[in-house]
Amino acid sequence: MKLGFRWLLGVLLCLALRAGAQVDPYPRDLIQFGYDQPFEGQSPLGAYAFYYHNQPNFIETNMTLRLAVAPVYLDSEVGFTSLLGPNTDLGVGLAGGGFADGYSEVHQGSYIKQESFNGNGLELSSSLYHLFNPGDLIPLNFVLRGSAHYSEYERDNTASDFELPSDRTTFNVRTGLRWGGVEPTLYPALAMEVSVWYLGSFRTEYGPYGYYNNGGYDRAVNEASHLFWTRATLAYTLPESQQCFVVNLQAGTSIDADRFSAYRIGGTLPLVAEFPLSLPGYYYQEISAEQFVLLNANYLLPLDPAKRWNLNVDAATAWVNYLPGLAQPGDSLSGVGGGILYKAKSDRWKLVLDYGYGINAIRSGSKGANSLTVLLQIDLGKMSGSPYHPLQPGLWRGWRGLFGG
Repeated sequence: MKLGFRWLLGVLLCLALRAGAQVDPYPRDLIQFGYDQPFEGQSPLGAYAFYYHNQPNFIETNMTLRLAVAPVYLDSEVGFTSLLGPNTDLGVGLAGGGFADGYSEVHQGSYIKQESFNGNGLELSSSLYHLFNPGDLIPLNFVLRGSAHYSEYERDNTASDFELPSDRTTFNVRTGLRWGGVEPTLYPALAMEVSVWYLGSFRTEYGPYGYYNNGGYDRAVNEASHLFWTRATLAYTLPESQQCFVVNLQAGTSIDADRFSAYRIGGTLPLVAEFPLSLPGYYYQEISAEQFVLLNANYLLPLDPAKRWNLNVDAATAWVNYLPGLAQPGDSLSGVGGGILYKAKSDRWKLVLDYGYGINAIRSGSKGANSLTVLLQIDLGKMSGSPYHPLQPGLWRGWRGLFGG
């Protein structure tokens, strides 16, 4: 026990020293791929594929270039280390591309194409990262990000009498405190995070849209919405046996949430967003909630002496308060899954095949749903360090449009 505790503190110290004040000082080249395939029904496309590149000493020694490149989408940021003080970094970002802002309507296990549509987007952002406790074992960081996001919408298989929402600019303010951090890898060997967050969205164009009936439209974009959420995560690997467990507890509430700002829960895609809300066996983003509590647990058991083949077992349970108009019977949802994880020598790449069963997922009027998830990670540089944080709704953007979503 003492050996394991010292090992835990030692690795956490390494992570803390590398985390700095959020702008990542280490070069990285990662390829990530994930795909969810349901067995029943037709769902929105649940997939991501992106290349992540981090380049310190970009132009100047205090500048870092971060790029996340997905199909027809680019998310980038130039970070300036210690620009506003020895422990305060500044980042300036540009993101945008096709199909980034599309919306998929899912209600009681049915993907409704007639009420879904494509969206393209462009975003400018500025972020401030401040480290409160330099030299401490676990870093405590403050994050403040402001952004202006332009969205335009277009029909896909949308019904002709379905009125699209107006094109708009949304001004977002996001702030939070993060103690510790989680790396952007499949099943990290060790991680610890406790964080709290706020996101406010303020829209220039808002109001009703959808189907016109009885003198008005049946849904609306709100002028402003406010999200508040928290996360507590612990991942730990036993030093000798290499058995690993990950426990993740998240909870959130909202004020004036709508379809574009509600919490979207479902699927098993761990790197689709900074805060993925996963439920095995469910469609990707199947559930829309105003409030939620979600508990995920994962266990890895090595099967061979080289620790390359691993049995993977995962489970999740959630309590949700549904977004009005998208409710379904029961506010308690659970899913379980299991599969195989293969790790190449030195963890240069990992491949996961995972089966999921959605215990409360509704399909054709009854409960129970099955899915298969494929995850692949290729670390071109094999460099670990502090986490990076893709912006919502994730880096799967573009796959929906390219493959018909």
